[in-house]
Amino acid sequence: MADGETGGALLVAGTTSDAGKSVVTAGICRWLARRGLKVAPFKAQNMSLNSFVTREGAEIGRAQAMQAAAARVEPSALMNPVLLKPGGDRTSQVVLLGRPVGELSARGYHGGRSERLLGTVTECLAELRRTHDAVICEGAGSPAEINLRRTDIVNMALARAARMPVVVVGDIDRGGVFASFFGTTALLSRADQALVSGYLVNKFRGDVSLLEPGLDMLRRLTGRPSLGVLPHRHGLGIDEEDGLRVSLRGTVREASGAPPHGAEVLRVTVLPVPLMSNFTDIDALAAEPGVVVRFGDRPEELADADLVVVPGTRGTVGALRWLRQRGLAEVLARRAAEGRPVLGICGGFQLLGERVEDDVESRAGVVEGLGLLPVRVRFARAKTLARPSGTALGEPVEGYEIHHGVADVLGGEPFLDGCRVGAVWGTHWHGSLESDAFRRAFLRRVAAQAGRAFVPAPDTEFGVLREEQLDRLGDLIEEHADTAALLRLIEDGAPAGLPFVPPGAPAPEEEDSV
Repeated sequence: MADGETGGALLVAGTTSDAGKSVVTAGICRWLARRGLKVAPFKAQNMSLNSFVTREGAEIGRAQAMQAAAARVEPSALMNPVLLKPGGDRTSQVVLLGRPVGELSARGYHGGRSERLLGTVTECLAELRRTHDAVICEGAGSPAEINLRRTDIVNMALARAARMPVVVVGDIDRGGVFASFFGTTALLSRADQALVSGYLVNKFRGDVSLLEPGLDMLRRLTGRPSLGVLPHRHGLGIDEEDGLRVSLRGTVREASGAPPHGAEVLRVTVLPVPLMSNFTDIDALAAEPGVVVRFGDRPEELADADLVVVPGTRGTVGALRWLRQRGLAEVLARRAAEGRPVLGICGGFQLLGERVEDDVESRAGVVEGLGLLPVRVRFARAKTLARPSGTALGEPVEGYEIHHGVADVLGGEPFLDGCRVGAVWGTHWHGSLESDAFRRAFLRRVAAQAGRAFVPAPDTEFGVLREEQLDRLGDLIEEHADTAALLRLIEDGAPAGLPFVPPGAPAPEEEDSV
C-alpha cells in the first residue's frame, strides 16, 4: 500500500468460542508477513488469565502477543486495548490499554461500561491501520450472541464501526458446522450481515470432496462462499485463553516426541490451581525431549513426580484453601521435607511462603501460607508489570512479571527475584524457562535433587520451536485457504450486494421496539 493510505483490515469471527479464531488470526498474520506486508493483530476485548507484558510495561492477552510474533512485530497495548481477568467472586479486573482500572461484575461491565469503551477500541484499531498495511482482528465468542449485541465492542459492532469484512470460522470437529454457519448469519441484523463475507471450515478430517456438496448448498442458501477448509492438525494451538483443555492442546506442549537425551525421563506434574494463570510457563518444559508434563489434582498423582509445579493464579488465598481441602498442602510439605523438587511461579510462589496479607485480591487479610519458603507477601493495590532480566544458576535469563503481591524474602538462596530452600524454588518471573541455557541448568539441578539419570538435550531452542509453530500456521492458511479472496477482502472490504438471510435480528437501536 502507498504511504499515507489506511491499511486494510479483516475480522475473524467464530461460530463458537474455541472455533479456532486465534489460530486462524495468527496464521493469516504469518502468511501476510511472509508476503512482505507490515501486519498487526488486534483483539478489542479479551477475557483471559493468560497475559503478557510488553516492552512498554503494558499487560495484554498472551494470544495477541503470540499473534504479534506471527506478524513479526513488537506487541503493544494497542493490539488488545481491553483485557478482562476473571476473579473468584464473579468479577473481572478490567485492564485498559495495558493498565488495571478496576473490578467489575459481568452485569456492571455489560450494563454500560463496555459501550463506553467502543470509542477507545476503534481509536486503537484506527492507529494500527494508520501504521500498518493490514490489521487482522480476532472476535470473541460468537457474533450471534444476541443477548450481548447491544453492548458488543469486539464482534459486529467493531466491524460496523470500522467498516471491516468478516470471515466466520467454524469447528467441524464439533459437528453441526453447516447449521452453525447458517444460523450465525441468520441471527444477525441486515446491517451486520452485509459485512459477513465468507466462511472458513476448521479442523476437517478426511476427504474434502465429501464436504463440497454441503459447501455448495451453503453458498446457495447464504450467497457467501467458503474461503477454505483447514485440515485438522495436532499441535497447532497458540497461547490462547483459559481452560485446562486448551492448555493441554497447545503446540509446544505436544511438540516433544523425541526420546530422552539421558537414561531416564523427568516427570513433571502441574497443579491446576483455581484461577490458574499463565500456565504457558510449562510449555518450555514440555518442549524438552524426555520431559513428561501432565496436570494432576490428587495426592496420588504427585507420588511419582520428579518436579511439582505450582503455577500462577489470580486467587492466591483461594488456591491455598483448595490445596488444603484436597490434601495437596500436606503432599507439598512432605516433598519439601524429603528434598523432592517443587517450583512455585508467581501466585504459586506466594502461597509457598509463610504468610499472605491480602486486602486487595481476596480481602481475606492475613492468611497463613504453606511455610515452605521464608517469604512474606503483602498485596499492593498497584500492579507490578515488568520485563526483568538477569543471571541465575550461572546462565542469562529473562522473564516478565504480573502481580499485586509484594514479596519480602527473608532468607534462603537467591533465585531470580525469589529464593530457594532445599528443593523448593520460588519466583515471580513468568517465562524464565524459555531461556534455553537457564532451563537446562534448572533441569539438571532438579534431576539431581530427584535422583533421576535425566540429561537435558543440549540443542533444544524454544524460540526456534515457536517460530516453526507459527510457520506451520502460515502454511495452513497459504495451502488450504483461498488466499486471493482473503487478500481482496483485506484490501477492498466486504463485497457489495451480499444477500440478506432471514429472519435476521433487529439492529441494536431497534431492540426496544421488538
